[in-house]
Amino acid sequence: MRIIFLIISLISSTVAGAQETVVSELSQDGVSITATFDGSEIFLFGAIKREAPVNAAAGQLDVIIEVSGPPTETLVRQKERKVIIWVNAASVEMDRAPSYYSIAATGPLEELVTESERSLRNLGLDYAVRVANPEDEDFREAVIRIHQRNGTYTTEVTPVKLTEETLFTTKLAMPVNVVEGEYTVKTMLVRDQRVISTSTSTITVRKTGAEKWLYDLAHEQAFIYGLLSLAVALLAGWTASEIFRRVRG
Repeated sequence: MRIIFLIISLISSTVAGAQETVVSELSQDGVSITATFDGSEIFLFGAIKREAPVNAAAGQLDVIIEVSGPPTETLVRQKERKVIIWVNAASVEMDRAPSYYSIAATGPLEELVTESERSLRNLGLDYAVRVANPEDEDFREAVIRIHQRNGTYTTEVTPVKLTEETLFTTKLAMPVNVVEGEYTVKTMLVRDQRVISTSTSTITVRKTGAEKWLYDLAHEQAFIYGLLSLAVALLAGWTASEIFRRVRG
């Protein structure tokens, strides 16, 4: 139904100037983290509305989709060797680093938009993760490497399929270790290396069921959570011991 709505919106646009605007929809706007959660895939569908036919001399048309997770505070420490041990040296706290970041596009990001446009819109990891002091560049790169190893920052651009410069679609992958919060999905329409229209959606990620109950218990009733964990550990140990005793007997 959402695809049909997009097509109808496109066809029903009034004929006037030559303005182009982007419209996008998600297959779902929420992700539930349960005990069996192993990641999620969300489809994005979009269309380009035009108020008049595009001039044949117009530049290349492209689509860029940026997915950014809620910002988190990240403390990065630099290790320094002292004789035979490693100790903490300098440290930098970054409070605006996105917890998740990925790009989907019709081509390589550096070929679709200029560097000044990427800088203006904080587009791409080089600009989405920044430090105020240029001397802290090593710490910024360390944050990016950590997220890349965890799968929460992706360097490869996910392909976007653009049909007849009118309809487009792509698949957004949410990894198993996503954090709770609001994820911003920004769809950008690019003409001749310049962003001419944007559309913003939100994906809400929340823990549900037993996963949410345990998380809330650990953070709001730490003492009770500790007792419960101890009881579970004792029960597991006793059960294993009893099984071993009966097998040997």
